[in-house]
Amino acid sequence: MPEPSITLRGLRKTFDRTEAVRGVDLDIADGEFFSLLGPSGSGKTTVLRLIAGFELPTSGQILLDGKDVSRTAPFDRDVNTVFQDYALFPHMSVLANVEYGLKVKGVRKAERIQRAEQALETVRLPQVASRKPAQLSGGQRQRIALARALVNRPKVLLLDEPLGALDLKLRQEMQIELKKIQREVGITFVFVTHDQEEALTMSDRIAVLADGRIEQVGTPVQVYERPATDFVAGFVGTANLTTGADSVAVHGVDATVSLRPERIQISSTVAADERGASGVVTDVAYVGSQIRLVVRLDSGIDMIVVTPNTAARQPAATGDQIRLAWKAEHALRVGATESVSTEGEEK
Repeated sequence: MPEPSITLRGLRKTFDRTEAVRGVDLDIADGEFFSLLGPSGSGKTTVLRLIAGFELPTSGQILLDGKDVSRTAPFDRDVNTVFQDYALFPHMSVLANVEYGLKVKGVRKAERIQRAEQALETVRLPQVASRKPAQLSGGQRQRIALARALVNRPKVLLLDEPLGALDLKLRQEMQIELKKIQREVGITFVFVTHDQEEALTMSDRIAVLADGRIEQVGTPVQVYERPATDFVAGFVGTANLTTGADSVAVHGVDATVSLRPERIQISSTVAADERGASGVVTDVAYVGSQIRLVVRLDSGIDMIVVTPNTAARQPAATGDQIRLAWKAEHALRVGATESVSTEGEEK
């Protein structure tokens, strides 16, 4: 097998008495779009800063292409970083901003201008070369920061929540654009985000972090459909989590079961391969393309149900008594690879 682009082994980082990263082991493949996903304080940005060399590990190893760089200075690592605030020089033109890193390295003027112009072509903004950063939109500034990082032709590009300052629509557009650019340039991207949808949309693989540890590593489908822990099930998307005898999917078993809201149907009948339950609607939320219901089951459990907004009317109103149905295969024991037994559930 080829050498991973990035290898982390037993990586730990302590600030005073706070352990921000706790024994992280991770391999990131060459050319992969890899996301570090987690809430604030999960350690994801600290892991990124350790890879960049902005922080030194308390213990453990960081290898780039098999070479130990754990104590190597940032400028001697074949990586570049794009930050959320872009850090563009306001007094310089866009072209001067992009070529700045090459100038510091002593690259001849003709070559650095050529490479800077190529980088602007890569991010599809050659027409703004003479402008100042203040004359650009937020999305354009984000792409200029990306061009400035790419012009150095790094082996690895590190991105610390680079889309966080953009509005929702522009952020969604830039997710598609950033992934497209990554495929074109073919280098390893390590992307830090707290936005679950962003990670699912863009990544080849995702590491979900909590409290300085990795909870799960997998493809977007694996992380969403087969969460390894209660935390992953609850953090990545929305999940109805029930445990033990209170579970809607398995009775008398000490296990946590995850049932995604979009897998549940409002139905007056339950098919042979389905399970069901009755309850009262306690809340209805209109969220544009979807309608979200909270249903208090007869057993006392609250279930979130999401239905597509395909009609001009709501599927139910607060106070309505309704029946829910879901396929047995969609009720998953957290950490398991198959659906749980549903023996004894209402048919």
